[in-house]
Amino acid sequence: MTIQQIKYFLVLSNELHFWRTAEKVFISQSALSRQIQSLEEEMGLQLFERDKRNVKLTDAGKFLQAKWSVLINDFDLVTQQAKKIDEGTSGFVSISYPGSIAFKFLPNFLEALNLNLPNLKLELVEPTDENHEQLLLNYTTDIAFSRDKIKNTNIVSIQLFSEPIALVVPNNHWINKKSFNGLNELKDEWFIISGLHNKTFFASLLRNIFEKNNFQPKTIIESDFGGMILSLVSKELGVSILPSSFKFSKSKNVRFIDLDEQISLFINFRKNDPNKIISKVVDYAKSLEY
Repeated sequence: MTIQQIKYFLVLSNELHFWRTAEKVFISQSALSRQIQSLEEEMGLQLFERDKRNVKLTDAGKFLQAKWSVLINDFDLVTQQAKKIDEGTSGFVSISYPGSIAFKFLPNFLEALNLNLPNLKLELVEPTDENHEQLLLNYTTDIAFSRDKIKNTNIVSIQLFSEPIALVVPNNHWINKKSFNGLNELKDEWFIISGLHNKTFFASLLRNIFEKNNFQPKTIIESDFGGMILSLVSKELGVSILPSSFKFSKSKNVRFIDLDEQISLFINFRKNDPNKIISKVVDYAKSLEY
């Protein structure tokens, strides 16, 4: 039994058609049939029920499809990681990040990497659930920027900088920097914010801010996407609270008023990662001016 035979089986188990599967895996239909038959003979069980018109999985085939799909995915992730380690400075690095750094810090960081590591290939991922810790542990990402410190013995978490949280209002809003005396002045305003029921770090921060100001916001729209929130605020549908980094998006018809709250940015990576390029990438992030 080979890994390739298992991959042939998995494609066929999805397609349930020998000719289409053969085209997808770039072998002849007869060669595919021999590979599947060889797999069945070695295992001593039938994986497919087939006649001249139809192909379908047996119960044993369905069980192996579910189990092998997970195992092959894990195998491919580990193999990719080994390739990254072997390739060194011309390798591949996956980076996850919060949307708030996409307008200044992240472009500056990528510019530094492009100048100093021009052969490095990058993948950028903005996860919606902000579960950067799990992305690192399962090797889905190599470097994670996050707003909270990851407390895991297998992960190094370094604070890069802190910045204010800002109230975001339309340009014609009645409140401005000079007249602003506290967030509780806005208890009757409609808010467009991340859902306070969420378990993300930013949702937790928002809950604390509103508790300090002794009111529950009147939330009209919930969203975790800062770009969308800015667009809705610019349409005068409500006000919001976001990291001040979003001001670099240069969105029209919005004003930022810094609050007396800070939020940090951390860079996180696996401890003792054998991929030497990771430490170089981290060094360039640490060297940037904020």
